[in-house]
Amino acid sequence: MTKPKENPNYKVIAENRRARRDYAIESDIECGILLMGSEVKSLRTGQSNIAESYAAVESGELWLVNAYIAPYEQAMFGHEDRRRRKLLVSRKELSDLWNATQRKGMTLVPLVMYFNHKGIAKIKLGVARGRKQHDKREVEARRDWNRQKQRLLKEHG
Repeated sequence: MTKPKENPNYKVIAENRRARRDYAIESDIECGILLMGSEVKSLRTGQSNIAESYAAVESGELWLVNAYIAPYEQAMFGHEDRRRRKLLVSRKELSDLWNATQRKGMTLVPLVMYFNHKGIAKIKLGVARGRKQHDKREVEARRDWNRQKQRLLKEHG
């Protein structure tokens, strides 16, 4: 049995590690991003941050707000580092996301930005519900207990 070859194009650019702690993620969706050339070049060097960003459905379009992509030094025509970027999804997905945010009070949280196997920039959005402080503590306590349980089973097993 041979191991499948690692795809050289697939590369994680930015990850929102706090999202899974601060939000209870119910589902996720892969979106395309409308980018300028200098933004793609900057992403290839790995200079971006999606920690403080969010997505919003406004006037029938999906937007990524407050995501940081560093300016590319060699670019002739630069870009604004925190501009709103349009996200590309199908009409059905867009209506589902609109329903989730408007009717059910969910939030669209960027989880990870990456180049897919074809080398195209994508972003994974989580449809999430915010957690209260006591919920966060409860989840951390459960995670710690499970870790400890595994450690004990490994020692005595």
